[in-house]
Amino acid sequence: MSDLDLRDLDAFVAIARTRNFRRAALHQDVSVSSLSQRLRGLEERLGVRLFNRTTRSVALTEAGELLLSRIGPAMHAVNGAFDEVRGLRGVPSGRLRINAPPPAIDLVLAPMVAPFLAAFPKVDLEVIGQSSFVDIVAEGYDAGVRYGEHLAQDMIAVALGSPQRYAVVASPDYIARHGRPKHPKDVLEHPCIRVRFGRGTMLDWEFEKAGRAVNVSPPAKLIVNYPGAAYRAARDGFGFWLTFEGYVREDIKAGSLVSVLDDWCAPFPGPFLYYPSRRQIPPALAAFIAFVGEWRKRERKTSAVVPDKRRSP
Repeated sequence: MSDLDLRDLDAFVAIARTRNFRRAALHQDVSVSSLSQRLRGLEERLGVRLFNRTTRSVALTEAGELLLSRIGPAMHAVNGAFDEVRGLRGVPSGRLRINAPPPAIDLVLAPMVAPFLAAFPKVDLEVIGQSSFVDIVAEGYDAGVRYGEHLAQDMIAVALGSPQRYAVVASPDYIARHGRPKHPKDVLEHPCIRVRFGRGTMLDWEFEKAGRAVNVSPPAKLIVNYPGAAYRAARDGFGFWLTFEGYVREDIKAGSLVSVLDDWCAPFPGPFLYYPSRRQIPPALAAFIAFVGEWRKRERKTSAVVPDKRRSP
């Protein structure tokens, strides 16, 4: 029975329930001859007659009654499932899984979460923080978040946030005792807090000024993979920490941390949301992409109306 066509069974159920070929054909949106052909094919494959039919009436045979009693509820469930899935096209719902590095979650995604879920209450959002690169398709994610230099060429990318920048910070007490570096290479003379990523990598500290790039690998007196520990150590006067400015902006304003080498910390593009195809995007993801677009528009309008009072790089 591997060659059995689901449409043949659907045609059989339509005829059985209407007891009329013409009404069944209208219900199926096919011609009467096409419907009759499907029934004949089904009867030939089963080797039994399913209907007794005359020019005036259509009646189920014993075999037809048995088949209808067994597959009628199943076909109803199948058609209901199809209708439910088609309905998802109009109303974003279900689970949306996004993989992102922790800084992108903390500084860019997190403010969007509650407003997005309020706008689309039928969506269940799952955000997984992971610094190492993953195959989002193989791992079952709908989308990922990465910075531009790490995006695969076959992915569709949408800008998720405004430009960002790094900051090198230390406590006021540490600066008072050990001085302020004037050049990126000066940090090599100081204890530094380094970040080790998921696969064991520790990235160099990258600086740029007037088109000149300088990379340094400072002494790793403290290595962490969690920003909370690094933040506390910097506040406690351990040494210098290079991090996203968004993590320490308020501390810099309050004076609990001091930013150095500002003129070497150039802005860079913010993170991108990426996904594998434009075809038949899951409704929940399509809703999030549209939401991000509107969020960015409001963000740009706010930036244009309220001047950025942060210190320039």
